[in-house]
Amino acid sequence: MFLRLCPPVLGLPPHAALADYAARRAELGAAEVSKRFLALAGTSVMCVDTGYVPEPITSPAELGDLAGAAAHEIVRLERVAEDVAAAGTGAAAFAGAVRSALATRTASAVGVKSVEAYRTGLGLLDERPSDAEVTAAAGRWLASGAGQSDPPRLADETLQRFLVWCGVDLRLPVQFHVGYGDSDVDLDRCNPLLLTPLLRAIQPTGVPVMLLHNYPYHREAGYLAQVFPHVYVDAGLATHNLGRRAPALLAEALELAPFGKFLYSSDAFGLPELYYLGAALFRSALSEFLRAGLDEDLFTERAAVRVARMICADNAKRAYRLGSGM
Repeated sequence: MFLRLCPPVLGLPPHAALADYAARRAELGAAEVSKRFLALAGTSVMCVDTGYVPEPITSPAELGDLAGAAAHEIVRLERVAEDVAAAGTGAAAFAGAVRSALATRTASAVGVKSVEAYRTGLGLLDERPSDAEVTAAAGRWLASGAGQSDPPRLADETLQRFLVWCGVDLRLPVQFHVGYGDSDVDLDRCNPLLLTPLLRAIQPTGVPVMLLHNYPYHREAGYLAQVFPHVYVDAGLATHNLGRRAPALLAEALELAPFGKFLYSSDAFGLPELYYLGAALFRSALSEFLRAGLDEDLFTERAAVRVARMICADNAKRAYRLGSGM
């Protein structure tokens, strides 16, 4: 899909040789390449997770400028906790320092994100941990990194649960990475059904929970979105990895997920091509799904348009409280 869709954006024929593609990319320069692909993605509002920074990358504001879009930050919970630890905060002050840092970091953010799936898996308990439990867990965690220049990677169930409840207390949508990811994910511990007790505990607050990616657990995620009023799902990351099979993925995800609870996502990172591919493949998959419904007289044309608007924009506006300007 990459070689068919991306070379024409740079003025090359489909299926151009990779060497020719790389040369043309270098000739145009990073800014021009980014503008071309981001413009074709057609995104008017971006919600950007800023928690993974392996090297200097484009900020949300810079990304928005390149795309001609509004850009909002999603704050990664684990990154804030690790920054607090790196500042030399001790165990006794850890809970208060994290709450304060999160309040500051999320002042203009539209959501928070947990990568618990990468740390200890999604099998979190449902109880909110006490400050005493957080202090004890922080003490163990900080002690495990004694003598190191950087704090250890946060991978403690009590602290992960504490961070999620901090996000809930801020009344911000809480994202969870679910399912498919990098090689440090244990996929059997990334089934969203493991979150069921925690989802029940969060439900009375009304805070939206966003299940991201979900493949190969997209059907399980759809079930959770159906039975819990505060749960939303997407299929980002999977669409540009599945390529021509993206329509099958979307159809399976929407078997149970209500149309009003499913959101578009590209999960693009780094390469501007991924923003374009994510959008192009999703549009194609959604068009195929809706066209099949029209052909089988399951939708009216008006209903199909409404479903497309919900999935591509309106559900995100509602869940992230983005207003009417999206």
